[in-house]
Amino acid sequence: MRRLQARIVKATQEGRWNKVKVLQRLLTHSHSGKVLAVRRVTENQGKRTPGVDKVLWDTAEKKARAVHTLRQRGYHPQPSRRVYIPKSTGQMRPLGILTMTDRAMQALYLLALDPIAETTGDPNSYGFRSERSTADAIEECHIALANNDRAMWILEGDIRSCFDKINHDWLVAHIPMEKAILRKWLKAGYMDKHVFNTTEEGTPQGGVISPVLANMTLDGLERKLQDKFPRATRAVHHAKVNMIRYADDFVITGSSKELLEREITPLVEHFLRERGLELSQEKTVITHIEDGFDFLGQNVRKYRQADGSTKLHVTPSKKNVKAFLEKVRKTIKAHRTATAGHLILHLNPLIKGWAQYHRHAASSQTFVAVDHAIYKALWAWATRRHPRKNAHWVKTSTFTSRAPAAGCSPARCVVRKGSSPRCFSLRLLGCPSDGMRKSVQEPTRTTRPGKPTSRRGLTSRWSNP
Repeated sequence: MRRLQARIVKATQEGRWNKVKVLQRLLTHSHSGKVLAVRRVTENQGKRTPGVDKVLWDTAEKKARAVHTLRQRGYHPQPSRRVYIPKSTGQMRPLGILTMTDRAMQALYLLALDPIAETTGDPNSYGFRSERSTADAIEECHIALANNDRAMWILEGDIRSCFDKINHDWLVAHIPMEKAILRKWLKAGYMDKHVFNTTEEGTPQGGVISPVLANMTLDGLERKLQDKFPRATRAVHHAKVNMIRYADDFVITGSSKELLEREITPLVEHFLRERGLELSQEKTVITHIEDGFDFLGQNVRKYRQADGSTKLHVTPSKKNVKAFLEKVRKTIKAHRTATAGHLILHLNPLIKGWAQYHRHAASSQTFVAVDHAIYKALWAWATRRHPRKNAHWVKTSTFTSRAPAAGCSPARCVVRKGSSPRCFSLRLLGCPSDGMRKSVQEPTRTTRPGKPTSRRGLTSRWSNP
């Protein structure tokens, strides 16, 4: 499989598109490709979510039969099942849940399409690509904006309903894969509240191959900017045009606000119009770097120093911090009557995931503020559980201190008394000295000295490690 994909990459680089088609057909009809496709859709988080046919591949026998049923001849995709999830703006985002067979077929053709997408993709495109992440996009922003001679103006671009508005004719004409299969997927429709709806544009959010189709639709914008503003010329060096894109969110730098308004924005709008897309007027703004802008949950801003120079800081955005704390407080509120152990088993993944996402930024002060906010919420939870106890009792029985690692501040811990076998730390993680040590630690079971054992053979307590 890897060798076939490597040959597809080499043929793409040489421009031998007939050879690419032959290799793609060989891959999509191979037994190993079908096995990998079935494995992908049966080992991810959506493996227990059925489509409109209510079929799941949850046993080894069903998976083995599924490998032999993945055939191109006579294949007709079923409509997706439409569900809605809330967005941060309060609106609802539509998702299309495909059947297991359609997911496996898309995963199979993705094996043949992904090498081409990675070869022809824009250099500074980071969304839905292997070995790339949001941290890489933020690092590129830092490279493009950090020095004092860099661009001072930023176009924050956002595409309105990117997945839902892509033109089908453009996709069929420009995506290098089997046209008949692609057209069937695009015209499969969806079921919303037991009513069938046709699809005349867009790709379903939730499809296995949809992110790659959206990426390939937007690929080429950076090259258009480079063709109009080649970096070899002095005039373009003065323009300071750079582009960083993550999925449908992108930023374009420029030396002046007039350059972004009169030349860059019309070029972007024309590029998107050919593909049936348009910019969101509400979210697309032009910002000065000293005012800062939010990108991928981070705030990028230059601050003026005492000597007149500027310094770039990347910190967690206020909107992201507020959303995270609301989620933490909602979790605590939903577990008012839960034990400390169960509450922290729900909180630790949230805290650890958020801290790991922002550990690359200048986030120490934000971590301290968020840690204090979580501590206050947990103190309110603990005092509510013990209304007849004073603050000293609540502190000594529920909150205690753990010896910190070298270079770290003392960690706040919540110790579950009684029969629960765990001691949990609720401190924001991110200590460089201990390599993001685990937030859940297993204490040892001991026997209290000088006390007789119980009928089971020992009297146990869970000691604080």
